[in-house]
Amino acid sequence: MEITIDIGYEQLLAAIKKLPAAKIKQLKSVLNEEFIEQKASKDLSDFQDFLLKAPSMSEEQYKQHQQNRKNFNSWRMK
Repeated sequence: MEITIDIGYEQLLAAIKKLPAAKIKQLKSVLNEEFIEQKASKDLSDFQDFLLKAPSMSEEQYKQHQQNRKNFNSWRMK
């Protein structure tokens, strides 16, 4: 079973401040730096997601691209 609650940051902070000290300490230990870094690395920005899903060239296409650049550069010099 999963419950999703949409509350603002300020409301969440106020709720945490109302917890007893032992629960705040427990929450703090769960939300350690390692957890935060893991979470941040999973949350890709839209741009990063776009780049990761972008098409890429094969080795053959890259060689053809290099040859075309070489041809265009020699053509421009004439």
